Amino acid sequence: MFSVFRHTAYRNLFTAQVVALLGTGLLTVALGLLAFDLAGDRAGAVLGTALTIKMIAYVFVAPVMAALVERLPRKGVLVGADLVRAVIALGLPFVDQVWQVYVLVFLLQSASATFTPAFQALIPVVLPEEKDYTKALSLSRLAYDVESLVSPLLAAALLTVLSFSNLFLGTMLGFLASAVLVLITRLPRIPAAGRHQGSLLHRTTLGSRIFLRTPSLRGLMALNLVVAAATAMVLVNTVVYARDLFAGTNTDVALALAVYGAGSMLVAFLAPRILERVPDRTFMLVGAALLPLGLLGAALVAGYGAPWWSFLGLWVLLGVGTSMISMPSSRLLRRVATDATRSYVFTAQFSLSHACFMLTYPVAGWVGAAAGLPAAASVLAAIAVVGTIAALVSWPTAAESPAAAGAALSR
Repeated sequence: MFSVFRHTAYRNLFTAQVVALLGTGLLTVALGLLAFDLAGDRAGAVLGTALTIKMIAYVFVAPVMAALVERLPRKGVLVGADLVRAVIALGLPFVDQVWQVYVLVFLLQSASATFTPAFQALIPVVLPEEKDYTKALSLSRLAYDVESLVSPLLAAALLTVLSFSNLFLGTMLGFLASAVLVLITRLPRIPAAGRHQGSLLHRTTLGSRIFLRTPSLRGLMALNLVVAAATAMVLVNTVVYARDLFAGTNTDVALALAVYGAGSMLVAFLAPRILERVPDRTFMLVGAALLPLGLLGAALVAGYGAPWWSFLGLWVLLGVGTSMISMPSSRLLRRVATDATRSYVFTAQFSLSHACFMLTYPVAGWVGAAAGLPAAASVLAAIAVVGTIAALVSWPTAAESPAAAGAALSR
């Protein structure tokens, strides 16, 4: 897996991703503390609104920005987005009104919605061999999982000697370090002929139209919903299971999230070898089948009781299933995309996958609060079943020619 680090450009870009992720992790902790400082017992409502704003930026701003920056140099887009994020992070400690938080979060997440799809679309150009690209996807999955464990620990350590406002300085440094690493990296040039032509509206909607017309990507759209159902259950309700249902501590919450991450990391380690022998469709659909089972298990645990270890086992299962879908997904995008459509296809996946959370987050939170954990888990399991069936129907087993499809759809 680590052999891809022999590519200097990829090594620099991966390091940039890691330091930016650490900065984002510190930002998550700092925003929570800032919300409490400004709103007290209304901090949850402030954070909920901020997360909604984040999703709005990801879903609606990303396609527009992809169309606007398509003709600009990739390096300039990435560095510019990092610098914008760094400046906004530096400004967050100075806000004294909740509405200011909302404005800055929207601007920061809009910059992230510009950076992330452009970054993801660049990796298959840096690593054109599918074997190397698959290893890079595994490393990226590992980076996300490790960050989710390391960032809270790092934030906790820093908070023993610093005030929470200083965490924003760490966020700024992470984005600046990312910008420097991208700046010193020699990136492959995308030929001018590879730039897609057309109106702004045509380019803004191009990626979504390619998704709708391509069987494998229609299947991926459905599988995004399955991932969102399981992920929302974990992120929203882990604390409720650990603290309320099992009468545990904050350490138990961290342990539950850690075993979920461990399941995901296990798949990241094993997937490159498995995907050499197993088709992506089979691998991803097996993952999709695991998630409704895990969610139904979560409903049974909440409704009828079960040992703590069985709950942890379900969270491992959910981590495995989500990673089995998420990790290979970019391989599908890479095969369908051409030089002219690559950035649009990756941006569409970024937007469409986050759009699913606009459904599943409220279900996990509101249904759980109003009707209880068994109801929330059951509804999310039903959503996951619908997504799995839709993927089976819309993504046939028959082989297709992705390159030809991508070329046809780019017209």
